Amino acid sequence: MLLVLAVSACNPLPHNAAHGLSHRGTADAVWTNCGDGFQCATLHVPVDYSNPNGRQISLALIRKQATNPSGRIGSLLVNPGGPGESGIDFLRISADDFANLNESFDLVSWDPRGVGASAPVSCMDGPQLDSLLALDPVLDDPQEKQTYIQGQKDFTSGCWRRNQDLLPFLDSKSTAQDMERIRVAIGDSKLTYMGFSYGTFIAEWYAHQFPTHVRAMVLDGVVPGDVSSPSPIDLVYVAAALEGSLRAYASGCAARTTCPYRDSGNPEARIEQTIGRLDSTPVAVGSRQLTRGLGLTAIFGAMYDEGSWPDLDRALVSLDSGDGSQMLAFADNFNERNDDGTYSSAVNGALDATDCIDAPRATSEISAYDQLGPDLVKASPLFGPMLQYSTLHCAYWPVDGRGLEQPSIEGVPPILLIGATGDPVTPYDWAKEMNSEIPGSVLLTRDGNGHTSYGITDCIDSAADRYLLNLALPAPHTVCSS
Repeated sequence: MLLVLAVSACNPLPHNAAHGLSHRGTADAVWTNCGDGFQCATLHVPVDYSNPNGRQISLALIRKQATNPSGRIGSLLVNPGGPGESGIDFLRISADDFANLNESFDLVSWDPRGVGASAPVSCMDGPQLDSLLALDPVLDDPQEKQTYIQGQKDFTSGCWRRNQDLLPFLDSKSTAQDMERIRVAIGDSKLTYMGFSYGTFIAEWYAHQFPTHVRAMVLDGVVPGDVSSPSPIDLVYVAAALEGSLRAYASGCAARTTCPYRDSGNPEARIEQTIGRLDSTPVAVGSRQLTRGLGLTAIFGAMYDEGSWPDLDRALVSLDSGDGSQMLAFADNFNERNDDGTYSSAVNGALDATDCIDAPRATSEISAYDQLGPDLVKASPLFGPMLQYSTLHCAYWPVDGRGLEQPSIEGVPPILLIGATGDPVTPYDWAKEMNSEIPGSVLLTRDGNGHTSYGITDCIDSAADRYLLNLALPAPHTVCSS
């Protein structure tokens, strides 16, 4: 969900109760059965690590014990990224993807601070978020621009009003310190870790702070260490990566019988026209509307997974016939909207809280964002305008960005980096950049589309598993095809 506004369910508990604040000390995790072969635990950590004996926050943990106890190596801590994604939900859904590793490792994950069952932040109620996420991010007339700006201000003020005791402490450096507390609680002498997308950035911070406590790390969909110093070129990189994925989708259109534009000379232009029509003519879907903003979100979300492209074909066919329900379902899935109209904590502030505090304070000068337009449109006519004002909310964020310095990584065992040449949101160049900056690291490349690579091809999976199990790295410059 990198670089995109995301959200959490409205919590009915009183403010401090919802955040699980207490003055209890930290202890080893006590695991209890929580169904379907999983165990769960709660771990108390400092809200503010500069005051470790002050208020505590409760982190929710989950694990699936090793299926071959006699060959157990330890625990594998996994994080799905976001920032702000629930590790508990991720592990429950994805544990089978790690079955080979689960023979020798307890699989462990957690809801990071501010997320899910770990003191979740909540900035708006469901209907408010429906309205916010339906706004058109392509600000091509003065009224749209003013409405969009006010929407960002309303969102950030809601975040502060509901979560002011917690927002200053949702940075990645603190989350990395939480990871150290988890390592101690699960009893591993050193950390074995696999992180995806923004989960790679918190791993970089862990390696920076605790280099001698690392056993092995796999970083899949690598976020660069200087992500906390954003520049316009970062958005251009992402726009270009998304454009590459859109072109791959369009070029494969002729081979898919489901594609509505397979006989078109320019499927990509047809998609732009279809989504563009939603600007002036949104499509009613029950009591809601498929707006251009939600239509763009649907296309954006589909770029994450090449396996979803036939479903996108069918959604576009339906949209052309006046039915926007499938496209809205795509957008709702990406925005993590629940059936009851609530949203995940990632979308309801957790993502933004981390993004905006990790980075320096963004400028509130609208002219600075206006100037990004030509380069972004050149990089991607469809996605460039969508991204142009995507970081504006951080200008109004109620907690000043700290601008975390780039974490230097030295004195750690070799780290395995995985990058896909067609990754739409963590461009392959980022993986190459970090390969050059982390001494001893090895870059494993997947030649293909989609965000992150583990679980897509046996070539990637077997290389990553071999490294985590036996500390045997693949040969440098190894390339796997999708």
